[in-house]
Amino acid sequence: MKIKHILLTALALTALSISSFARQKKQPLSTSVPRPKLVVGIVVDQMRWDYLYRYYDRYAEGGFKRLLKEGFTCENTNIDYIPTVTAIGHSSIYTGSIPSIHGIAGNDFIDQKSGSTMYCAGDTSVQTLGSTSKAGQMSPKNLLVSTVTDELRLATNFRSKVIGIALKDRGGILPAGHSANAAYWFDDATGNWISSTYYMKDLPEWVKKFNQQKLPEKYLKQNWNTLYPINTYVQSTEDDKPYEGKFSGTNAPVFPVQTSAMMAKDFGIIRTTPYGNSLTFDLAKAAVENEKLGLHEVPDFLAVSFSSTDYMGHRFGPNAIETEDTYLRLDKDLAAFLSFLDGKLGAGNYTVFLTADHGAAHNPTFLTDHNIPAGIFPSGAVQKDLNDYLNKEFSQPGLVLSLSNYQITLNNPLIKKNKLNEEAIRSACVGFLKQRDDIAYVADIDKIAEATIPDALKKRIINGYNRSRSGVVQIVTQPGFFSGSPVGTNHGTWNPYDTHIPFVLMGWGIKHGSTNRSTNITDIAPTISALLHIQAPNGNIGQAVTESLK
Repeated sequence: MKIKHILLTALALTALSISSFARQKKQPLSTSVPRPKLVVGIVVDQMRWDYLYRYYDRYAEGGFKRLLKEGFTCENTNIDYIPTVTAIGHSSIYTGSIPSIHGIAGNDFIDQKSGSTMYCAGDTSVQTLGSTSKAGQMSPKNLLVSTVTDELRLATNFRSKVIGIALKDRGGILPAGHSANAAYWFDDATGNWISSTYYMKDLPEWVKKFNQQKLPEKYLKQNWNTLYPINTYVQSTEDDKPYEGKFSGTNAPVFPVQTSAMMAKDFGIIRTTPYGNSLTFDLAKAAVENEKLGLHEVPDFLAVSFSSTDYMGHRFGPNAIETEDTYLRLDKDLAAFLSFLDGKLGAGNYTVFLTADHGAAHNPTFLTDHNIPAGIFPSGAVQKDLNDYLNKEFSQPGLVLSLSNYQITLNNPLIKKNKLNEEAIRSACVGFLKQRDDIAYVADIDKIAEATIPDALKKRIINGYNRSRSGVVQIVTQPGFFSGSPVGTNHGTWNPYDTHIPFVLMGWGIKHGSTNRSTNITDIAPTISALLHIQAPNGNIGQAVTESLK
């Protein structure tokens, strides 16, 4: 009996195992790589980190607050190079690299051999699509490395769709990378979204239909007044300040702004209104719908940059009601966009990250009005004085071509032609500029290791120097001083107001939380690469923020 009982038990266990195995075969394990349906990269041009909190009490629940409450925020993300400008910022975000490697050394930079000026996205070998202007003669050819968007395309054998969108050409082109399906930017002359033959032979029909709506005209006809009663803008100065820039044809920088009367000349006025951001969101939504982003077997990537915040900051500065109103309206548009993505793809099925390409300084007059040291560095006058000095020393006029990007670019063809001593000219530049009170440090790049400059600044100088495209002498102005107009603001320096940027992630694969450890702009691309399980861009020097990932 015992033997029979044992045999029956064994047979029952065998049958149970076979049944279990059969059930397992009916439900095979997934072989696909776990990834979000869509990654949306949001760059807010000139967004200082503190804007996340400066207007926090006035933000809606579904915009910036949602990102912070549901997502992961890196509270101490900084830019680890100088100069801090738009083209470099967008390139560094998406490459995990620095100007020394990725080659975008400024919005404009000078070829050191020829002395000719290059625009970061300029490309005369391609033609405009969507306009008869030359505004479409652009491509990513000057970017020397791959982007995270390129690497996604490579990882999926180019099945993933990648699209870049921004009012500024460089804000759409550089993030989208070399292999993008498309990049679109705004044409002032026509009010159209345009592209170039680098990407396609003709604009898609959906873009043509979008342009036919003439949304810029519809927005501008509304004029611009504050979203809320003007006396509630307690984070800003009063409406009329001498250090705020006026719109052309107006008597003062005050509300309401009659944008309907300004668009007759060209539609570019929309760039310096909150409507520029709304228009960008409109095209982003249209791209998601018409390109079916997030509905493919592999992840797609939408890279969107909001440029109006930068135009606004340059004209009005960080403390104007115009700037506060712009961020309150951007927050509402962001909330609507996230809700739109929830409806299209389902909350938690997409990943979004938000960051900035650089920050901005307070207006110098605003600071001095409050007894804080600040001022304008007169780069044009300094260049003239420096050239006059060098002419006396070396009997040759025009030895300095430019002081742009806080770097001295020498006239190398002239120096070579006249067989002048370049090292002696560099040394003379350093000696002359060291006498200025508005300059904190100045150094010959080739002698940066021995320069009496703090190591933290040396690293930023070295990272920002590209031998083929950067000037050979670096200028570091005193804190609070910048090169530019006395109205509004500017950026480009190493100081926290220019380099401390937001970096917030939310959605698929992202934990809720925060970190105050030091992170860099170059850490963004490798973090997204890790999330997507793809190779980091080929010029990447950053490290993934692994604590943000599930």
